[in-house]
Amino acid sequence: MPFQLVMAQLVSLDDKHVNLKKAENAVKYAKQIHGADIVVFPEVFMSHFPIGTPKDISLKDAEPVDGPFVGGMCKLALQYGVWLVFGMREATEEPSDERVYNTTVIVSSEGSVISTYRKTHLFDAFGYNESKNIKPGDALFEPISTPFGKLGLFVCYELRFPEIARYQAIHGAEIIIVPSGWVHGPMKEYHWRNLVTARAIENTVYMVACGKVSDNFYIGQSLIADPMGVIMVSGPETEALIPCRIDLGRIKGVRAKLPSYLHRRPELYTSMNK
Repeated sequence: MPFQLVMAQLVSLDDKHVNLKKAENAVKYAKQIHGADIVVFPEVFMSHFPIGTPKDISLKDAEPVDGPFVGGMCKLALQYGVWLVFGMREATEEPSDERVYNTTVIVSSEGSVISTYRKTHLFDAFGYNESKNIKPGDALFEPISTPFGKLGLFVCYELRFPEIARYQAIHGAEIIIVPSGWVHGPMKEYHWRNLVTARAIENTVYMVACGKVSDNFYIGQSLIADPMGVIMVSGPETEALIPCRIDLGRIKGVRAKLPSYLHRRPELYTSMNK
């Protein structure tokens, strides 16, 4: 049965209380105007600190998953009867560790945390050093069953690793959600659009890539690609709510004429683990 997904392509500020209010406005509008069943927010939506911010400030901002920010998002999910996917800055288990987790949280329409994922592959590229401030997770996301089909998940830079998307597909994902903060740079917009599309085509799944925006850092341009690689919707470079009607029947139809997933020969790929 088709369902309505809305990507909340928003600016994330250094004040998580303001961001929670922004989320409330977005969820309210997405539900009342677009009839949203699920709303997807960008990577680390909870708070964004400009480069050069003293580390003690950003560390104090981090919270556990059962902290007030996630609690506030759970209340919104329950109030408006929608599922939410959003990024946060999760405190680590070690007080002496001067890093946080880049964590994505999935909340049901009943206001319960269903699953979480700590980003495993960090953006140490194009002159950026995410691993300086972020502690990597140690496991890929395990796709989950929802009223909208089976959801897979990974984050931003992980688009560049086809093994991660394949893992999601092998474990039954029909829709892969990619909360992102894709940074401006030479060829970066070209990479963004083509990587999202490629991951959709090679796995014959829906790819839902929701990005942050800002004047001089994040590109926005959120998009959803269907299992044939068709761009169903795409966003601007500014804040926007981007709705899309998704029908999982499209996956069956595409796989009937493009059964490449069934043509895999995993016994030939064992030597790739190097």
